Amino acid sequence: MNGTIQNRDAFLGHIANRLGRERKTSVERPKWKYNPQDEVLKNATQDELVEVLKEQCKNIHTNFVLSNSKDLTESIKKVVNEYGGGPIVAWKDERFDQFGLTNLMNKEWPESGVDLHFWDHTKGKENIDKANYANVGITVSDVTLAESGTAVLFSSKDKGRTVSFLPATSIVLIPKSTIVPRMTQAARIISEKVRSGETVASCINFITGPSNSADIEMILVVGVHGPIKATYIIVEDM
Repeated sequence: MNGTIQNRDAFLGHIANRLGRERKTSVERPKWKYNPQDEVLKNATQDELVEVLKEQCKNIHTNFVLSNSKDLTESIKKVVNEYGGGPIVAWKDERFDQFGLTNLMNKEWPESGVDLHFWDHTKGKENIDKANYANVGITVSDVTLAESGTAVLFSSKDKGRTVSFLPATSIVLIPKSTIVPRMTQAARIISEKVRSGETVASCINFITGPSNSADIEMILVVGVHGPIKATYIIVEDM
């Protein structure tokens, strides 16, 4: 049911008059004299941002692995083995092919008996069931915040959000090029996508390491609402 607005102009005009100013009919974006949000890590190189991320991973209880497209297969196999193997659930993501993981995911793991499920929107609830019983979830970060150690994941029909929080452990592949200083740059990237007319994910998850919860007494509990362990694998080149 649509409501009807009555006497709006007179009402707003009366308020402006009592405030002793002319009523404004539009709002201009303010121009701030100081922008401290842009100063943090302002001139940091990409290598320096990697080091900042590495140090922050220590604070958020997240394993940090530096790899490249050549060694990535062995790096990811090692982490999966350390986590106890499958079952594994992963996004259906074209970047896995770009990373050189096609043989591992489509041949080597299946032939060795590793249960690997790619999120497929046509399979509906089966995806959630697979994620719920998976030991490892594998995703790819779209934007990564060095300051807080946060991976930003853009969900889509074949990139289910539950892949990052239902499995017992999480592996996030982080292309080095996605690393930015902090939330300021991430918000700007998303805003630019909207302004340019690009379709933006309806669900954007900002994930900082494994599940960590603390009650009022600041007693840390791990694994309440997500993976109990997490590893970031930084991919230096693609």
